[in-house]
Amino acid sequence: MKTRHKRIMIAVGALAVLGTATALVLNAFNSNLVFFYSPTQVVAKEAPTGRTFRLGGMVETGSVRRDGVNVHFVVTDTVKSVSVQYQGILPDLFKEGKGVVAQGQLKDGHFEAREVLAKHDENYMPPEAAEALRQAGKNTNAMSQTVLMEQKQ
Repeated sequence: MKTRHKRIMIAVGALAVLGTATALVLNAFNSNLVFFYSPTQVVAKEAPTGRTFRLGGMVETGSVRRDGVNVHFVVTDTVKSVSVQYQGILPDLFKEGKGVVAQGQLKDGHFEAREVLAKHDENYMPPEAAEALRQAGKNTNAMSQTVLMEQKQ
């Protein structure tokens, strides 16, 4: 075998190894990619079924029901609502009328959360949740004022 043929075979082998490594990295990245959806998008069936995604919005007032460590609540973007089921201990900042992001999957018409994240301070809202509320046609400041008025009563 000539030197030229050896170099070509090495180059083809290196490209094959590089292509395989790239495919494996992209496959792992795709498997761990988690998208954010609002309740309106979930109800419109834009969210994937059988795949993990994040659902964000506000916890509907009066919707939280606790049964030991099982918690049922409703997440809304003021237009549509999605029922959420979670098994575990909720964050200390989890409250009705406050922002929340839940990560899990859709099953049997409701969202089964594996993780629940609550906002960490009075002025914070995840950018995706704020954008979803804006797209729903509601102003987050007006919604905050409504929540504050409800809390004062």
